[in-house]
Amino acid sequence: MIVFLILLGFCSESYLYAQKKTPFFQRSDTLNKKRRTAVYVTEAALATVTLVALNEAWYANYERSGFHSLNDNDQWMQMDKFGHTFSSYYIGKMGMDALAWAGETKKNQLIYGATLGFVFLTAIEVLDGFSEEWGFSTGDVMANALGTGLLIGQELLWDEQRIQMKFSFMTTDYAKNNPDKLGSTTLQQILKDYNGQTYWLSMNVNSFFKESNMPKWLNVAVGYGANGLPEDSYDFSTRPPSPIESYRQFFASVDVDLTKIKTNSDFLKTVFNVFNFIKIPAPTLEYRSNGEFKFHFLYF
Repeated sequence: MIVFLILLGFCSESYLYAQKKTPFFQRSDTLNKKRRTAVYVTEAALATVTLVALNEAWYANYERSGFHSLNDNDQWMQMDKFGHTFSSYYIGKMGMDALAWAGETKKNQLIYGATLGFVFLTAIEVLDGFSEEWGFSTGDVMANALGTGLLIGQELLWDEQRIQMKFSFMTTDYAKNNPDKLGSTTLQQILKDYNGQTYWLSMNVNSFFKESNMPKWLNVAVGYGANGLPEDSYDFSTRPPSPIESYRQFFASVDVDLTKIKTNSDFLKTVFNVFNFIKIPAPTLEYRSNGEFKFHFLYF
């Protein structure tokens, strides 16, 4: 789900820019109604196609039911909740940036753009509520609201995103052992294998310390991940079982804010903005909930 939503946010912005010649990569200083219409039509079309595709490709495989809720807050060591928070934040940011490109007012950027992630993910949650296999999760909705709140709150407080949510992934042996459950391809594993996912809060040093001599692109980041999720998903039928240790992971690292890199190219600014959700590989200190510390010369 996470990668799918990232791609939705990427398509919303890259499609709009790709349809225009290079000068139109620059954001409009005043409202451009044609651009604004293109933003709304593109987002509506992508959201509709996505929901229809999900309904046919995913929910059609399970029995329908009456609308019901599900309390899954204690599952997956909350990795799925971090995924919802990140996705809501990132898609909302893309929606806001698309309206900024159209020259829309800051107020409307926040109302109609920054809330895009919350609205879209809540619509998916409603579909979950009518599926026998799943259910409407209040915890997921709260996580969606947290991501949107982090986005809008910073815009209201600082008029910028000093603290950005980011994502990184590394393949794991768990997926290789059980590809049906955790994914057989890298793309599927990014989507399904929580063991390889890390969610980050990346904070720009210069934004908090304006008078510092630190590079404007330098960030410090803290991350969260988990290992050994879940034990009953691993298939050891092909080899003897080995102990699986489940633990939470906490990370401290450095990062790069791509949007702070100076360039006169509006195209590059767009590319940097779209891909700024990726945590840059860097030296990282890891603490595990089992009490272990581990240093990674380069962690992604």
